[in-house]
Formats: sequence, structure tokens, C-alpha cells
Amino acid sequence: MADVKILDTLARAAPNALTAKDRRAALVTMLRIRQFETRSKELFLQGIIKGTAHSSVGQEAIAAGACPVLEDRDFLLTHHRGHGHTIAKGADIRRMFAELMGRASGYCAGLGGSMHISDFERGILGANGIIGAGIGLGTGAALAEQLNRTGAIGISFFGDGAANEGIFHEAMNLAAIWKLPLIFFCENNQYGLSTPTEMVTAGPSIAARGDAYGMPNTRIDGNDLSAVREAVEQAALRARGGDGPTLIEALTYRWDDHSMRANLPSYRTADEEEAWKTAEPIIRLKAEMIARSELAEAEYAKIVTATEAEIEAAIDWAKEQAEPDMETALSLVSPPRLPLQHAPPPPGDRAITYAEAITEAFALEMAQDEDVIILGEDVGRIGGIFGLTRGLYDRFGAERVRDMPISEGAIASCGVGAAMRGKRVVVEAQLWDFVTLMMDAIVNQAAKARYMLGGKAQVPVVFRGPQGAGIRLAAQHTQSLEMFFANVPGLEIFAPSTAYDAKGLMAAAIRHNGPVVFLEHKLLYLGQPQPVPEARYALEPGRARVMREGAHCTVIATLAMVERALQAADKLAREGIEVEVIDPRTIKPLDIETICESVRKTNRAVVVHEAPLFGGFGGEIAAAITEHAFDWLDAPVTRIGAPDSPVPYNDRLERQYMPDARRIIEAVKKVTYRS
Repeated sequence: MADVKILDTLARAAPNALTAKDRRAALVTMLRIRQFETRSKELFLQGIIKGTAHSSVGQEAIAAGACPVLEDRDFLLTHHRGHGHTIAKGADIRRMFAELMGRASGYCAGLGGSMHISDFERGILGANGIIGAGIGLGTGAALAEQLNRTGAIGISFFGDGAANEGIFHEAMNLAAIWKLPLIFFCENNQYGLSTPTEMVTAGPSIAARGDAYGMPNTRIDGNDLSAVREAVEQAALRARGGDGPTLIEALTYRWDDHSMRANLPSYRTADEEEAWKTAEPIIRLKAEMIARSELAEAEYAKIVTATEAEIEAAIDWAKEQAEPDMETALSLVSPPRLPLQHAPPPPGDRAITYAEAITEAFALEMAQDEDVIILGEDVGRIGGIFGLTRGLYDRFGAERVRDMPISEGAIASCGVGAAMRGKRVVVEAQLWDFVTLMMDAIVNQAAKARYMLGGKAQVPVVFRGPQGAGIRLAAQHTQSLEMFFANVPGLEIFAPSTAYDAKGLMAAAIRHNGPVVFLEHKLLYLGQPQPVPEARYALEPGRARVMREGAHCTVIATLAMVERALQAADKLAREGIEVEVIDPRTIKPLDIETICESVRKTNRAVVVHEAPLFGGFGGEIAAAITEHAFDWLDAPVTRIGAPDSPVPYNDRLERQYMPDARRIIEAVKKVTYRS
């Protein structure tokens, strides 16, 4: 059971710097929040609001005390229980109700719902259904403000449960070492879903965890408007003064269950609930204002009546709004691609390596656009373990080429947050396997932000790194994970196999206003120099390249498998079998037209990829060929991939694991009946 004596430990005669005007404004805000939440629950029970929502009844003093400290230029990130924060930051209650009802006029076009209210014009970067996500995103948003020297600050609200997530510690560390202008605000309402916070949280308090990062911290009575206002004002002064972040833990209590649809067995005693309700913020503020002769009962009743009328008018307006249509919804998944300003130049005679081509793309894009930044482990002084950022630190400085802590979750979340505030971010996974520690930021945040925030968010971020086997790094450093991301709407996946394509597609990825997963194969880093022009150029994604023309069979391959397919084609040509080799170059978008055009000519297809066969992208291509070119097939589409096994460390077994020219030759002979 939560400690009902906890408020007694916080009792204090805090200096009250609030004016009568401040208190009146806060009272109106708290009553608006209370009525919004109360009516939302009633509408949910009536089936007008569907899905779910999370009530902040009982916690109103936090929003009303904290948000007025923020300026228009400042940003706010909140969590699934964030209605109060957005109302206090100036959100339109009509559009909030419309969003909860799933209407097109809602803040997110009816596509996000209660847990994703955002208003970028007011600095509300979104609520979030993932526990603790706003903590990491806040570091990136604060970094963008710091780099742009806007003087703006931000606040990330989160619940007590999020304080036990890894991103809490990763983000706290990151914000502290960079002195980011960010306030971490924990609303400790005593319970996660049904488990008391004190049962699952070690240490004297959540606030005390700031000590480990040298971060000023305080634990306050979250139902005391003055205490909240004072704590946030002090934290804001520190942030604006360049002194870095502050951690605030506010003790409060939610009256309702975790969510409106929880319907849980009772897990709190009546005595506990009553004890907290007697200390609730609206009653306390009302009593204080009456004692100060700032408010009369009749006047209070008028405010309540006016608030109720405002809320009912907002509900009536929202009910009249149209629902979204699927065509519009689908158009918001990904941002429109910017047209190429110039046709890409021919490769020319100058030869550089695959790795050098990517480095050159970084340098040219960074020189052209000062908003381009690179985040990653060891990307600065040493230029990364594979050297792809070498020289950029000296040229562009530590602010734009940032060595990060070994905190993949924070790196990725910071990148997404910075992108949402206008930066173009390249996030490096030192080895692609480590991207599994970045999955929330990539899959739940970057990929979905534009859609679930109603098309308002742009997230120009590139997640890149070396994948694949071949250099004896064993199972946790050699995976091919492209299909992890291919099934996530909102992500694009680039996989260049040549130096020319690597430079042009990296430029396209950086310029794109949405998230891109950029795959680089370690073996390609070791390849010979290839022709690449010095000029700055970009390639259009979704355009496959015919690497070799042929008449008897089409082989589709990506990354390191392209060279092996070409090797196989050379050997088969000596036997009179002409193979057409196609490199899609981008897995998503996929140029199925070029692939099917080739198959209609050759009447046969072999798809090769390094990832395990089951669930690999070869299955997607085979299905597409069957749908669009079935009548031209003279043999079933054949797929080649790795066995259903982690990559072995032993060098002989690793070579056997990876598809090679021999296996491609065997497959081509089988479908051409030459075996």
C-alpha cells in the first residue's frame, strides 16, 4: 500500500511567490482539466470515446503549476496521462475531444488518440504511449535548442514507473554531461498500474537518483501549486542559464484506475484513497484563495459553471466533426519525397572505396546544411571503428559530430527528438546488431511520429551501421536484420552495394524528411575503389539497378550478395547461360517494376540474400513476382539465404553459412534446367 503519510513529510511553509492573478489562473486551469477528464470518462463509458484514455484527476496542480513557467518557444513532452499538461500549455480543448473521438479535426487527425496529443505550434511535441519515451526524446529536442542557441528549454513529464526504465538513466546521464536545457519532471502518483511504487523502486526517492549524475533534484508535494511552481521556476532558471537539467519528483495521487478501461480488482484501500482526496489540489487552492479573500463561494460556483459550459460546447463541436478517411490516413504514413534538383552525374574516372564514398556524402551534406549532425559511439576523434566519420570531427567540430555514451537507447531517442525539432540527424549503430537496443526509438517513435501525430511531425533521421557476416565476429556482431524494419510502416530501408550508390543514397537519406534505415555491409568496406564523382548528388530511392544484362535468368541480390551474383553470372556465361543481375538498392521502397520487367524477359528468377531464408526479403520479392509476372514464369522462383541459425564464429562454418557464387550457380542451373 502506498504511504499515506508521505504528504506529511513534505509539509513546509514554502515561500509563496504566486500572485492572486496567478492563483486564479491556476484554479481555472485545474477546473478545466478536472472537467475535461471527468467528461472524458463519462463519454468513454457511453462508447463515444473508444479505445482508452488515462485520467489525471487528482494531479491537476502539476500541470497548472509547471506549464505557466514555460514560454511560447519552450517545448513539452508528456506521457499517456498527459491531458492536463497539454491543456495547461494552451491546447484547444475542442480539438482534444475530437482526437479522443477519432475525428479528422482532432490534433492528430483522429489517428493518434488520447495518448498522442500534440501541437507543434505551441511546443507540445506529443504525448506517448511508451513508458519513458518522452524522457529520451526530450534530450534530443533540448540538444536541438542548445545547438540553435534559441534560449528555449523543455520539460519531459513522466510517471514513477518510467523511473525504472533504462532510458531514464541513459537520458539523465546524457543530459547531465551535455548540460542540456531540460527539466525532468516525475509525477509520482504512488502506483504503476496496480503495484505500489515503493515496492518496485529502490533508494530513498526517485529524486535522489539525480545525485548519481550530479544533477540538482528535489522532491515536492505535487498537490501544492506553489511548491510545483517554485520548483519548476528554479529549474527553468538553471536551464536558461546554461547550467543544465534538473530532476523534480512530485508526489501526487490519481483518483481513478490506471486507464479508463482497466476495470481492475480493488488494489487500494478506502482509507488511503480518502486520505489523498482530502489533500487534493483544487480543494486546497480554493481554501487558500478564500482565506486570502481572493475568492468567494459564489464566485467559485460561477467559474465551475463557466468551465462546464466550455467543456460541453467543446464536446458538441467534436461530435459534429467528420471521421478521417483511409486515403488521407495512408498519405500521412511517410512524408512526400523531395524531387531531385539535378540528375545524378555519371561515375567518372575517380575511384574511392565504399566507406570513403559514405564519408564524402556526410561531408558534403554537412557543408551544405548546418542542421546535419552525427551521433554515435566513437564517431568523433577516431572517426568510428570502421573509419566512416574520420576527419569530420576536425572539420565540423564536436557539436555536430558527437561522441555519445554507450547508451544505444539514448543515442537513438536523442536523434529522434533532435529531428523533431529541426535537425537532420545521422545515428550510427557501431555494429548493426546493437540496433536491437534502439528499437523503441526507431519502431515506436521515428516510424510512427508523422502518422500518429496527424502528419505534423517531420523526423529526418538516418539510422545507419555495418551489418552482415564475413569477418569472423560471431553471432552477436554479424546479423542481417533488414526484415526487422521492412514490416514497419513509416521506415525506408536503403541497402547500396556500390560506392557510387552508397554516396548518392546516403545523401538522399539525409535529405529525406522521414526516417531511413541505411544498411552497410562490412565486406563492402573492404572492397576495391570504384568510380565515384566528386560532385554532391543524390539518387532517387526505389530505383533498382540492372548490374548485368542477361536473357536466361534474373538474379536479384543486395549488399554483399550482389558481387557474388556477378561472380556467378561470369562463370555461367562461360557455359552459355546469360544471367541478368538486379540490385534493388533500396528494399523499401522496392522497385518491383524493374524486377518484373526482367523476369518477363528471362522467364526465371533467383533471389539471394544473406539473412536466414525463413522470413527473408526474398519471400516478399518471390510473392511480388508471382503476383505481377506469374504468366511469364517457366519455373518456380527460387530463394537462397542463410540457414536458420546464428552466424558461426568458425571461419570455415561462416563461409558455409553465407550464400556464395557456387550456390547461386546451382540455383540458376536448376531453374534453367541445366543442372
